[in-house]
Amino acid sequence: MRYISTRGGVAPIGFAQAVMMGLATDGGLLLPESVPQVNAAALRRWAGLSFQELAVEVMRPYVGEDLTRDELADLVQRSYAGFAHPEVTPLAEVGDARILELFHGPTAAFKDVALQFLGNLFEHILEREDGQLNILGATSGDTGSAAIYGVRGQPRINIFILHPYQRVSPIQERQMTTVLDANVHNIALRGNFDDGQRIVKALFSDLEFKDAYRLGAVNSINWARILAQIVYYFYAWGRVSGGDTGRKLVFSVPTGNFGDIFAGYMAQRMGLPVERLVLATNRNDILSRFVNTGVYQASEVYPTISPSMDIQVSSNFERYLYFLMDQDPHQVKALMEQMAQAGKLEIPADKQAEVKQLFAAAAVSEEETKAQIKATYAATGYILDPHTAVGVSAAQGYTGAVCLATAHPAKFGDAVKDAIGVEAEPPPSLQGLMDKETRCAVLDATADEVLAYMQQTLGN
Repeated sequence: MRYISTRGGVAPIGFAQAVMMGLATDGGLLLPESVPQVNAAALRRWAGLSFQELAVEVMRPYVGEDLTRDELADLVQRSYAGFAHPEVTPLAEVGDARILELFHGPTAAFKDVALQFLGNLFEHILEREDGQLNILGATSGDTGSAAIYGVRGQPRINIFILHPYQRVSPIQERQMTTVLDANVHNIALRGNFDDGQRIVKALFSDLEFKDAYRLGAVNSINWARILAQIVYYFYAWGRVSGGDTGRKLVFSVPTGNFGDIFAGYMAQRMGLPVERLVLATNRNDILSRFVNTGVYQASEVYPTISPSMDIQVSSNFERYLYFLMDQDPHQVKALMEQMAQAGKLEIPADKQAEVKQLFAAAAVSEEETKAQIKATYAATGYILDPHTAVGVSAAQGYTGAVCLATAHPAKFGDAVKDAIGVEAEPPPSLQGLMDKETRCAVLDATADEVLAYMQQTLGN
């Protein structure tokens, strides 16, 4: 399997090189040159596999010759050995909905599914190459802690995580800043998540700096993140369908950066029977507006009780745009340049119709989010976190939809208590966080400030 850029400026490269490159050197995002196809017989067989067995089957065509089957299987086993549930991503029946619980990893968020794997993958590649890596990433809440827990203490890796100062939940902040390993560096930016994402892209686009400091990416711009997330769509389908290939499912996905739902889109392109992908956003609704109008236009970022979705510029959107525009990198590049210059892009009417064939979208207000937490708890006793509640609310009208639960409700105790009067019992991984020592730098939200901090920390 070879990987190419959405903007056409990168010669085809292998899987390991794509993982280490992160953001494509032409400013685009890396994608597989072709999408592996899964036939009905394979779907039926996969439906009975464990999560770990399934992960090997799904990932194998994408890694090509860069990992042997045994190496991949070992990475998968090590990545999910620490999850609190034996199924890794179990499916819970909650009223008329099915909740795909993605929060049983070490940081109680769905990002663990990808970042435990990516951390082990980095370690494997670096040991093979006798290399070093300096990871730079931005987080709106959950990616940072999951990435940190994926690589903490690894001797070949330093990690620098940017988060918006005082704009993540207290538990999210403590999950990052209480990790005191020498290779972990937390930076709080005086700004919002989009500022952090912009700085990351700017520094990755500085090819001299990127090469000199061997930058690596853990944000969902890294293809391996998407690859690991594809697995749980197949897993959920197998558990619901029992292998009946005539059974199509609706998936409702709370999303801000388009990565989680793009993984579902890739699963559908591979042959997974998907009836609908419901794109659920909060008040920061650039993605739902795009699905409903065909216009992708950034506006102000509003803080909400679902802060991991407080995003206006979605980094993975470009990957979807590549497929939507018939895999033509010239069209993608032109549209992204239009977005950079004018702050918006618009697709033709026929392409908007194509979007709506698979995607539905809804923006869920704060009041609706709280009401959904309250209604679900009253009817079933099940506690939703605010992000998952956005997805459940958006799925109204789709009976039996699989709603992705992206975080444990205890991570957002204030919002949950405001909605139902009680807080969720925290899992062991979240207990005692508020009493631990912290370490974090606070910087202005500029690329120069972050670059200087990294140079000072790592040595010129």
